Amino acid sequence: MAADRLPHEKGFHVSWDQIHRDARALAWRLDGKGPGEGGAWKAVVGITRGGLVPAMIVSRELDIRMVDSISVKSYHSGGGKADQRREAQVIKSPQADLMGDGSGILIIDDLVDSGKTLELIRSLYPRAHFACVYAKPEGEKQADTYITSVSQDTWIFFPWDMAL
Repeated sequence: MAADRLPHEKGFHVSWDQIHRDARALAWRLDGKGPGEGGAWKAVVGITRGGLVPAMIVSRELDIRMVDSISVKSYHSGGGKADQRREAQVIKSPQADLMGDGSGILIIDDLVDSGKTLELIRSLYPRAHFACVYAKPEGEKQADTYITSVSQDTWIFFPWDMAL
């Protein structure tokens, strides 16, 4: 990104309709791909906060009733530049007896950016399937499935971050 360009100047505005369509497309891509009988998934886990909306849509589309969440907080010492990032930490875990090593679990997020959040969660649940609606190049390798690739310098504005 040009040094004089603000993040919103290369913005991708996602409407409620668009996130719904893209999350449904993610669900269709995942349908029947689980390790269970007939490709069934055991559960959906949304990464808070952005992953909750797509996780709900995926769980509904795939008729998965077991839904949980995981919350990761990334601590920054400054403005969020890569060299100022600190260790991410799980501050809310999903149900332990459900998760095991992650086998049969779909872990959903809205966006994979640097991939650090997914990398941390993957270390805890190495056999889970990680799916995101949107992916940036630095994080793509951490997502097993995603719908739309966007450039690293694109700032995505999700509908829950904006006024109507």
